[in-house]
Amino acid sequence: MPFLEWRRFKYGSYSLHLRMTNSATPILIDLRSDTLTLPTPEMKAYMFDAELGDDVFGEDPTVNALQNYAADLFGMEDALFCSSGTQTNQIAIKLHTQPADEVICHELSHVYLYEGGGIAYNSGASVRLLQGSRGMFTAKDLIENINKEDVHFPHSRLVSIENTVNKGGGACWDWHELVKIKETCTNNNLAFHLDGARLFNALIAKNQTAQQYGQLFDTISICLSKGLGAPVGSLLLGSKKHIHQAKRYRKVMGGGMRQAGFMAAAGLFALQNNIHRMEIDHQRAKTVEAVLKNLLWVDYILPVETNIVIFKLKDTMMPDRFVNYLAENGIKASSMGKNLVRFVFHLNHQDQHIQLLCDTLKKA
Repeated sequence: MPFLEWRRFKYGSYSLHLRMTNSATPILIDLRSDTLTLPTPEMKAYMFDAELGDDVFGEDPTVNALQNYAADLFGMEDALFCSSGTQTNQIAIKLHTQPADEVICHELSHVYLYEGGGIAYNSGASVRLLQGSRGMFTAKDLIENINKEDVHFPHSRLVSIENTVNKGGGACWDWHELVKIKETCTNNNLAFHLDGARLFNALIAKNQTAQQYGQLFDTISICLSKGLGAPVGSLLLGSKKHIHQAKRYRKVMGGGMRQAGFMAAAGLFALQNNIHRMEIDHQRAKTVEAVLKNLLWVDYILPVETNIVIFKLKDTMMPDRFVNYLAENGIKASSMGKNLVRFVFHLNHQDQHIQLLCDTLKKA
């Protein structure tokens, strides 16, 4: 049975902790998400040395430095530091739409599935859901789904895409198709937003640049707290006009933060140090993919391009039993639907973790 104990920490302070005394297997590798990353000692030191001010007054120098760095990285005019990717996405949708307008996105999009109905709640907009392989659609698909001028239909106002596509197994959009979609948006007076929660994974995998994306999209949301390894925070990038209005919407959503430089420093450190190392996460995902391909109880694996591996179990291997088996061997994983399991790799994983995972899979 567990029991409570007091533990003494640095500077003589005490904290009450729950200590487990049973024989539960300790978790050695957590594959549920890349949101589980912990700051490195170097990032922590950078955070605690951050210069601070009141960001609601625009006076936090570290927040300003992060925003300026990100805007320059993408070649965009301005950026806004927010608490989450959901917040930056929802602010962007609010910027580009009015109530009774329509947002066009894929049916697997995070903005539709995992943001609490925010498109309806925050913007009063309806959604046109497109289909396509692994969360991606084509310019042709878009053209066929733009509403004509008719009082019966909402105005098509915004196209939103997600890169990489989480539910598509970390799928990366084809650049040339994105260019065609942008041309379609321009020709039809549609705004173009990018949910770039894992955009840097796509940039590394496809040898692309942030500047390319900055030239293509009206607004971009990027997460600092996934593969980049910061503990919290996202950025919305756009024109000065858009970001000026975005500050107002952030305030309305309760997102104004005061001495936020501690968090911003982590994001700045991440952008300056943790982008190119993502290739290691991609290589580890490919290593695990190779093992899964040889296992008889695996039905199929979505193509692995970045740090996410999604695979389907055959009916002979029940998902709950499989996830429990992993936990019994010190590994956490998550289910993504009927017989689907997801592994996500990030900077806190080490080679020995990957070896443990591969050995455990082979013995299942």
